[in-house]
Amino acid sequence: MEVYLAEVIGTAVLVIFGNGVVANVLLKDTKGHDGGWIVITTGWGLGVALAVYSVGWISGGHINPAVTVGLASIGEFPWSQVPGYIAAQFLGGAAGALIVFLSYYHHFAATEDPALKLASFATAPEIRRPGWNFLTEAVGTAMLVFGVLAILANTIALEEEESVDLAMLFETGIGPLLVGFLVWAIGLSLGGPTGYAINPARDLPPRIMHAILPIPDKGGNDWGYAWIPVVAPLLGGVAGAWLFALTIPTTPV
Repeated sequence: MEVYLAEVIGTAVLVIFGNGVVANVLLKDTKGHDGGWIVITTGWGLGVALAVYSVGWISGGHINPAVTVGLASIGEFPWSQVPGYIAAQFLGGAAGALIVFLSYYHHFAATEDPALKLASFATAPEIRRPGWNFLTEAVGTAMLVFGVLAILANTIALEEEESVDLAMLFETGIGPLLVGFLVWAIGLSLGGPTGYAINPARDLPPRIMHAILPIPDKGGNDWGYAWIPVVAPLLGGVAGAWLFALTIPTTPV
């Protein structure tokens, strides 16, 4: 059970830092109010790195169902553990959202715009075009999983090992930091259209928490859009994993 608990904790850490920086920038009367997109993307990137450092040595630090499913689709992770990992990640996402809500409780109450309150929990497109929004999320997640596999491959090559367990790779070293830089880069380059969920556990569980928590004047939950940051990352994660598996040689030059 320790790997599942690690995924709960790691995903909660991710959402605490990630949704926390969004709340800090968007909600009224915070120290970081109007900090801008660079602050948000930097907070998310650092949050991912710290989450993977926290639990990667136990569970591999997937903290994202798209990563879990993508790795399983190319035989790098057992399918038997996929349901437990996803359940743990969803639980961690909900727990992280609850902690952000409690931390910014009075700022949620002070903020008039319901859209800003929802944005502190879940993503929404700047221009609502479902097909294009889906594509953006799928491409961003494909780049995430492709990049994670590339970072792992470089680590294996540097350590001159034929095969290394994912958890071992993240136990020490700069691997998690590089993954954080990867997420930062995705946010800067591809995050503009949709807010780059690229992780179902970062979007759906916090959106559910937004629906059930007693947030003053919170407005709707945008359920009509909610399927896109779930389905698109899952398909994008598989695409990114297969792109790596089919195009990158397994033996380093």
